[in-house]
Amino acid sequence: MIAVIGLGRMGRAMATKLRDADLEVTVWNRTAARAEELAQHIGAHHAPTARDAAQAPVVLSSLADDRAVQQTYRGEDGLLAGLSAGTVVVETSTVDPRTVTDLAPEVAARGAALLDAPVSGSVPAVEAGGLTFMVGGAEDALATVQPVLDVLGKATFHLGEVGTGAAMKLSVNAVVHALNAALSEALVLAERSGIARATAWEVFAASAAGAPFVSYKQAAFQDPEGTPTAFSLDLVAKDLDLILTLADRLGVPVQQAETNHTLAKRASEAGLGDRDMSWLAQLLRREIRAD
Repeated sequence: MIAVIGLGRMGRAMATKLRDADLEVTVWNRTAARAEELAQHIGAHHAPTARDAAQAPVVLSSLADDRAVQQTYRGEDGLLAGLSAGTVVVETSTVDPRTVTDLAPEVAARGAALLDAPVSGSVPAVEAGGLTFMVGGAEDALATVQPVLDVLGKATFHLGEVGTGAAMKLSVNAVVHALNAALSEALVLAERSGIARATAWEVFAASAAGAPFVSYKQAAFQDPEGTPTAFSLDLVAKDLDLILTLADRLGVPVQQAETNHTLAKRASEAGLGDRDMSWLAQLLRREIRAD
């Protein structure tokens, strides 16, 4: 039995992928109707509380932010209250490293283990079993859940103690958000120079700039109105808040992240917070027209 806690885009996709592999799954979400609907759709069990879901031997958590993680773990009906000896909690949420390092001893006090295991990859990566897991925590706990991670991912990196996974995820996302901002600016620059959007994108993909991000965001950049949101600009701003907080704590200068944070906040203030991260290019186009 695997419990999936948090049924946003990623949690829903992970629960579905696990059921497709004929694994027994229990789901829980703060909005109960969402969990009930998914449970019926994929043939999973619906847990009425996080405490009930935590009785599974493997608990996979995918929540929006640090506050959601802390609220879900703590409380009379929280995840911590339902844990028992031997349970492994796999925390895949993108959060401050301090959030997971604070929770780890509380999990251990119940005889369970916490793995700090955020992922790189979006919903299509889940569906293809192509996630990358960045894991902090005990090696024996990781060995216990590795067969589950193998259903969802193509690579698992064990980085050290709890907290290193979260730090690595923020480091990866610092690069991703820099790529997104740079591509947005470069695409609009090419367009304003008279180059067709599709042609410019082909050149980006074939050039030294052709990182995997360029390929899998092609549809979003070329057809922003017709492509569903995969990673919202509000979440981009949230990530960059975490990146700047970690960098300040460690005394690391991150001028690129500061610039990207300003750009993401500008997009949210323009009412684009629920739009895909690729809408930074749309923001720039709007600002050009406004001038």
